Amino acid sequence: MTSAKKPSKGALSDGQPAVAGTQFLTVAEVATLMRVSKMTVYRLVHSGELPAVRVGRSFRVHAKAVHDYLETSYFDAG
Repeated sequence: MTSAKKPSKGALSDGQPAVAGTQFLTVAEVATLMRVSKMTVYRLVHSGELPAVRVGRSFRVHAKAVHDYLETSYFDAG
């Protein structure tokens, strides 16, 4: 008889540590934050420019991913 190993508290089912204190944003929240349309956010997600996690039928974007995208998108208009 073998027993299945249960994940420890605070860990995901594959044994990886849970992401505590991580803020994920909805597409609408990202659009508001970036002052663009939701369609623009969807295009960024689908093109791979903005990493996202699929949750059911919707996407969630890590707040740091939004920050990193904006940081790398600056250009000198001068």
